[in-house]
Amino acid sequence: MKAVPWIRAIGETARAGLSVERTSIHPLIALRGAVGVGIVVGLTLWAGSPELAVSSAFGAFSSGVATFQRSWRPRPVLALSAAAGLALSTFVGFLASGHPLVFVLLLGAWAFTAGMAWGVGPTAGVVAASTVAVMLVTVTLPTTLLGALAHAALIAAGGCVQAALIVLFPVRRWGERRDALADALAGVADYARRLRHDPSAPFDPEPLMKARSAAAVTPRQARRRPRQLGGYRGLAERFRPVLASLADPYVGAPMVGRERERVRELLAAAATVLDATARAIRRGERVRIPADALEVLQVPETGPVLNGPARKAGMRLIALTEEAVDAAQEPVEITREIPLIPRATWHMPARSGSADDADVYVDPEAQGQPVKVPRPRHLSQPSLTALVPLALRTFRRELRWSSPVCRHAVRVGAVVAVGYLIGKSLPPVHGYWVPLTAVMVLRPDFSRTYERGVARLVGTLFGVAVAGTVTVLLHPSPAASAGLAVVSVGLMYLLMRTGYAITSACIGSYVVFLLGVAGSTWSQTVLERIWLTAIGGALAMLSYAVFPAWQTPLLRDRLADWLSATVSYTVAVLECFADPSKAASGPAGTPAPEHPDRKVRDALLDARAARLEWDETAGRAGAEPVRHRGRLSRRSASDAQAALLTGGRVTMLLEAHLPERSAEPSAGAAQFAAALRETLPAADRAVRENEPLDWGPVHAALSQWWELEADQPAPSVALRSADLMADALEDLAEAVAPA
Repeated sequence: MKAVPWIRAIGETARAGLSVERTSIHPLIALRGAVGVGIVVGLTLWAGSPELAVSSAFGAFSSGVATFQRSWRPRPVLALSAAAGLALSTFVGFLASGHPLVFVLLLGAWAFTAGMAWGVGPTAGVVAASTVAVMLVTVTLPTTLLGALAHAALIAAGGCVQAALIVLFPVRRWGERRDALADALAGVADYARRLRHDPSAPFDPEPLMKARSAAAVTPRQARRRPRQLGGYRGLAERFRPVLASLADPYVGAPMVGRERERVRELLAAAATVLDATARAIRRGERVRIPADALEVLQVPETGPVLNGPARKAGMRLIALTEEAVDAAQEPVEITREIPLIPRATWHMPARSGSADDADVYVDPEAQGQPVKVPRPRHLSQPSLTALVPLALRTFRRELRWSSPVCRHAVRVGAVVAVGYLIGKSLPPVHGYWVPLTAVMVLRPDFSRTYERGVARLVGTLFGVAVAGTVTVLLHPSPAASAGLAVVSVGLMYLLMRTGYAITSACIGSYVVFLLGVAGSTWSQTVLERIWLTAIGGALAMLSYAVFPAWQTPLLRDRLADWLSATVSYTVAVLECFADPSKAASGPAGTPAPEHPDRKVRDALLDARAARLEWDETAGRAGAEPVRHRGRLSRRSASDAQAALLTGGRVTMLLEAHLPERSAEPSAGAAQFAAALRETLPAADRAVRENEPLDWGPVHAALSQWWELEADQPAPSVALRSADLMADALEDLAEAVAPA
């Protein structure tokens, strides 16, 4: 990537950190979290001491923050897990606090482990960072061994209170999963509308990937999951290639004429159906589809308007919308035993499903006997105990010097230890704010670390200024200060996803009011909070400059991974044309499921994951102020991305025309797929090592395919798609060619 000067990079990250995002807010959820903090603080302030109230508040506060993370795990589980980690770190920290050297070593090791937790996921990383923060805060309160146990128990109790409130006062059950599925359907609807005007419009798979993650549930959740969340994602997946194939002028209808008008009508009607379905799922109500859209989604009385592949795609689109309408009707209960269904209708699925929520079929051989219907399968979410071996494997895999996660863990451990020593050497009582700020600011990549560093300083400055002004004007009592602290927490929960600067402002106010409960003077607290936060943020940003983990050198590796996944996806689809008899799964006579070959589905998911990795790496690399020789330039990266997006789109078009099992095998598709498979390892290596790409065998196989179909009146859809794929691969070779 082209080098970006440090000043410019810092300016860009500062603007990004101070930006405010428009997002949906949930007042009742924020109120519930604030009530949890208020209960813990109020009870300890009434039955204990102000110092005990300050200590106990961290458990409820941090556990509440954990429940607001972007995770599909049940919120009570997140609260309890965070509470357990906070209580353990508090007690272990108290045990070592009497020995300064031992405590510094423990703090560094604990921070290193918290940094490695980012390998499991962002939620685990945030919760682990909070355990380091609570260790820094609570050990400053003098106590005995029994007092340490009491502090740990109070912090754990705060998490238990948050979990209990979530269970007792649920707000919008399954709401986040409903939103994820509705966003996926709305994304496909938006894609259909854009295709009306731009047949080559790009498709964003991120909403579908998010919906897939949201579909992972535990067995207990699977039994309670609303029916609407069980099958619509499969419909959204099946709409995607059919819409693209119908709109594409190369394999679908011409760009002008009556056929194109019919295509636009079908795309608009399909978008209306998908939007209505998304709205119903989001609100938990029945689907209401306008009658005019349903009229369009019928074969005209004068006969079909479309011809060839476009007609096939149009008929599939009509069938999909009919299935969506049928799925929107009253749910059909699936019992353990049902009477025999007549042979003429036995093949119809008893439940609308997807590739992961399997359709349920009745065995036609069980004449005159009750038929046992298995429950639909679902994407399984591992339990917390099952995550332990996964976390250990991740720890071992990332424990290498070249891993960004390992370098982040080393950075966090060193910065927290050094920051703690700096804070101890300074005169203020709250010197622990230096390492606390550093651990909350540091992230595994440059852009987010510097964004959060600037946002933390500006937000803290604003928050403590507001809290200080309120304290000067009102002179609140300890009870009033506790109430103001709870209000600050509620605002933070409410506005948490609007930006880190706003979150930091609320946290700054919360700390000032909370320390006011313990009798700290506002002037001392405000000034200390500002300049100690500045030191901690500067230390975090300086550590990344000294010991970075740049994303720019990883661009070629991510591009090679994306290329391999895209070509593998293409090969999986072409193999269905090469041997249709082996493509479809299930007993003879059953309708084809969502993907006739499971390999196609797996290859598609791999391609999406590789694209997401590329997008994240390229986005982070674009903000880095570094130059790496032999790496992709910004223009080359953009051209390579466009080429692979075209290749993925071509394969998506071809996926809409997968053959029936009775179709004739295609020798040309078999040769082209074999050429792609054999050439891929060399191409992968060439991209990684900055060498020229050679797609000669692929072009040779394509030429042979053209010769095989020379006597046909028109080339097949598979051949035309392969021709487009070869062009996309050639564009990629030009984009990444050595200078």
